[in-house]
Amino acid sequence: MRRITPLISFLVFSYFFSACNPAYKAAAVQYKGYTIANTAKDSSFVTFLQPYTDSVNSSMNMVVGKVAVDMDKRQPEGLLGDFMADAMLTLAEKYYETKIDAAFVNYGGIRIPYVKAGNITRGMVFEMMPFDNIIILQKVSGAVLKQFLDHIAGRGGWPLAGITMSIKNGKATNVVIAGKPLDLSATYTIANSDYVANGGDNSEMLKTIPQINRGVLLRDALIEYIQEFSKQGKPVTVTVLNRVSNAE
Repeated sequence: MRRITPLISFLVFSYFFSACNPAYKAAAVQYKGYTIANTAKDSSFVTFLQPYTDSVNSSMNMVVGKVAVDMDKRQPEGLLGDFMADAMLTLAEKYYETKIDAAFVNYGGIRIPYVKAGNITRGMVFEMMPFDNIIILQKVSGAVLKQFLDHIAGRGGWPLAGITMSIKNGKATNVVIAGKPLDLSATYTIANSDYVANGGDNSEMLKTIPQINRGVLLRDALIEYIQEFSKQGKPVTVTVLNRVSNAE
């Protein structure tokens, strides 16, 4: 009992002591900005960072392939977006081992305005797609797909593959998949980024639909797609199919 009593006394004292302490709030906060006049490099820190800088530069400057023509980011359709959607569709079918009806790339997720014809480096792909977006699959009804396409149309058009459509009054019209008109009662398998599938960019109609996720990064798919052309001794080529157009 002698050993327990001091402990109990301490706990009781601590409780009352802390309970009696009032909470304080700052009435005002004052600060002052200071200009840094000396911006000279710290040579020791530069030396410390150099091995890491060299390693990153070596990886980012590695040429992964070539593109045949200038590719730009544009709405309702641009070559850069077409290239990315084609890569997503091709690599999704490879890694998920199933036929995919359509693939979509969030227009706002493309972070560079164009890629010049010629060599394309790993760093350029990272600039193009800096986010760790994962390619996922969803099975959607034609009715839900129409809602999603209307959403895309209302935003001026997104890059897509496997589908052609027109935009009229902010809605998707003349939707064709695999040579056939969109069937609202059919089921379609679509590839998207996890960001969009989780409701990003107001894609709420996809949020509750089950996802198939094998952890394939869209950025890695882009690099692999380019490298596949390189293995064949070819530059990346993109075919303009008027996938998304503004209706007259």
